[in-house]
Amino acid sequence: MRIGFLLFPNITQLALTGPHEVLSKLPAAEVHLIWKTLEPVKAVGGLTVLPDTTLAECPQLDLICVPGGPGMTSLMVDEEVLAFLRKQANGARYVTSVCTGSLVLGAAGLLKGKRAATHWMAMDILPVLGAIPVADRVVIDGKYISGGGVTAGIDFGLKVAAEVAGEDIAKQIQLQIEYDPKPPFDSGHPRSADPTLVEKLKKFAEGMTNERRRNAALAAGQFDQKT
Repeated sequence: MRIGFLLFPNITQLALTGPHEVLSKLPAAEVHLIWKTLEPVKAVGGLTVLPDTTLAECPQLDLICVPGGPGMTSLMVDEEVLAFLRKQANGARYVTSVCTGSLVLGAAGLLKGKRAATHWMAMDILPVLGAIPVADRVVIDGKYISGGGVTAGIDFGLKVAAEVAGEDIAKQIQLQIEYDPKPPFDSGHPRSADPTLVEKLKKFAEGMTNERRRNAALAAGQFDQKT
């Protein structure tokens, strides 16, 4: 099974490495890390990831996954990336995302009328792109599968593994990576976090969020014109 993860500068590495750790353990998995060039890609925090194939040379994938991170904002209006995703989506068995990667799929016009998850701070952007936002860790709508923010990528990976290879394989992978989360704080989502902390984080991300809204409006206008 050919699996491809889209890379980009300022990716959130855990939104990539969480599902990568799970899906790379699928039987006969062939995993590709894809970007415009084969130059190292620096993630948020400084971790460097090395692509192994380019957009132009990537084979047809069975599963394409777009992770999230601050750098995805510019991808929403990057026609080279959007065209690549549209082309891959035509032949893929699964079209997927983690965190704000769903906004890129939406910008490509792939989520119109589809239920989708994303990071909680980006939920209001999905409808601009024609998607139906769902505040779940993992959302499956036909061949479209999306995970919520960052750490949901592991849950996402296990759900995809179950879809692809069955629950027994998914449970085996979960045991292998000892995925048995017990967070030290109940502060991982606005539904449980201190409201003051939620507002503080929204304020911190306000500039980035506004740019995503602008790019979403641009992308929506562009694919509406094409259709």
